[in-house]
Amino acid sequence: MRHGKKHNHLSRKKGHRVALLRNLSISLIEHKRINTTLAKAKALRVFLEPLVTKSKVDTTHSRRVVFSNLQNKEAVKELFSNVAAKVGERPGGYLRIIKTGFRLGDGAHTAMIEFVDFNDTYVKADKPSGKRRRRRKSSGGAAATAATATNAKATSEEE
Repeated sequence: MRHGKKHNHLSRKKGHRVALLRNLSISLIEHKRINTTLAKAKALRVFLEPLVTKSKVDTTHSRRVVFSNLQNKEAVKELFSNVAAKVGERPGGYLRIIKTGFRLGDGAHTAMIEFVDFNDTYVKADKPSGKRRRRRKSSGGAAATAATATNAKATSEEE
């Protein structure tokens, strides 16, 4: 049973797990994209997204709260300046996890985790405005009956 299991323990004691997540967070803030295992990427997303939300409001208190979690001045400075400026209007979902296959040595699932707004490939320059229209699937609509009538007319002429 999974009573009270709120997060993945990653087969580590609490101190080791927190240190791992801090180091991964600092690397992600510094490089904007890192490769790791899928389980670590999912745990990192849960750890880092509240800190990014805190960084959107630049106050002394929020800086101290983020610093208490990261313990790195340069990462806090980068998070509050560059990252917070890019994700200012986004309501959440700052990180994207892309599965990259399996690691050769042990077959672990690997993934790339990155900040959403820092990848130019996925950021769409022109977003469609308004609602998206759906095409109806027709089993015998007007186009199908017109094509059938044309085919019948051609076969009658041949005879």
